[in-house]
Amino acid sequence: MIGRVHSIETFGAVDGPGVRFVVFFQGCPMRCAYCHNPDTWDVNGGTEMSVDEIYKKFERNKAFYEKGGVTASGGEPMMQIDFLTELFKRFHDEGVHTCLDTSGIMFKEGNEKIDKLLEVTDLVMLDIKRFDREGHKELTGHYNDGILAFAKYLSDRNKKIWVRFVCVPGVTDFDEELKEYGKFLSELKTLEALDVLPYHTMGVKKYEALGIPYRLEGIKPATNEYASAKKEIILQAAGTNKKG
Repeated sequence: MIGRVHSIETFGAVDGPGVRFVVFFQGCPMRCAYCHNPDTWDVNGGTEMSVDEIYKKFERNKAFYEKGGVTASGGEPMMQIDFLTELFKRFHDEGVHTCLDTSGIMFKEGNEKIDKLLEVTDLVMLDIKRFDREGHKELTGHYNDGILAFAKYLSDRNKKIWVRFVCVPGVTDFDEELKEYGKFLSELKTLEALDVLPYHTMGVKKYEALGIPYRLEGIKPATNEYASAKKEIILQAAGTNKKG
């Protein structure tokens, strides 16, 4: 089976537990205002690759991934769910830990393909961009109903979850909303970690090169201390000691 791949990172350190072999899938329906990889949006872009080609690249440095594994990121890997499932099945059959980095935007309950994918997925890193429904639409172009439903679906099926959230000053950092975010996370029984990331502007030059207007122009990068303070608000509302 052939899929479209944007790029491959052979030593990922922030894409799941341990050292990861990260496959960045091409294509994404979301248009997040702070996306730092707008070059992954076009589903027809990237390079065509087979499962075997990707696995051979992994095998070259297999020893480095003994405490890590493979992560599918993007873009949105679930846009190519058949190829993604085939890829994860190959790694899963070889005893390699599989991690799915997703926005959850492609989730539809009752889709058997999603269940087949989850059978060969060990961990889901779920990006919940905002908890407020209208705010999420403004930020990404899509409502978050399916994303929140996916989080509950994963929890109900005992699938391990790490949640990631980007804190953008004046855009996603409203304290009352973060408290509601925390309350929602407290309902996820398989949540293992929460990662609150400070907003950065490292992708701005890509927008310039692609001729795409950057919607958050003028907003300065956030500090780690700022993100940590906002994370504490979420955690206190969640009533959890998970520091992620």
